[in-house]
Amino acid sequence: MTEASATRRQILAAAGGAAAVILVRPAQAQRFTSGAMNLAIRKVVGEANVTPGKIKLDIPPLSENGNSVAMAITVDSPMTAKDYVKAIHVFTEKNPQPNVISVMLGPRAGRASIATRIRLADTQTVTAIAELSDGTFWSDTADVIITLGACLEDTP
Repeated sequence: MTEASATRRQILAAAGGAAAVILVRPAQAQRFTSGAMNLAIRKVVGEANVTPGKIKLDIPPLSENGNSVAMAITVDSPMTAKDYVKAIHVFTEKNPQPNVISVMLGPRAGRASIATRIRLADTQTVTAIAELSDGTFWSDTADVIITLGACLEDTP
């Protein structure tokens, strides 16, 4: 079949086959644990120490629905040309992908704060890490209880 002579039905059939392959893969993915979260954190920070403090993770301790959990993060930083937050990263221990979000910042941001909503698969610990311009990493964690989980594509 050449592209010029392909019928609509042949194109849809070919696309449907590709979509089926994509949908099968998440079911085969491994269940993530705190070990996977720690590995994801090490990929971001390398061998650097991560110290508690300077960053505040504001997330409700109980969420009725894991499909949309409000979260705000602020970092204590003057945000000057010499002293600023380079990035904020959020990790979870039970989501299919432990690195939920990474936000790159710079001194022109004015304030080191973000607010968004995330999906949480289950009751778990959420960790926020701030990367500062001096190469240090700071963290805050929060335990969140989820009554109705999200991200459940790998469950039977």
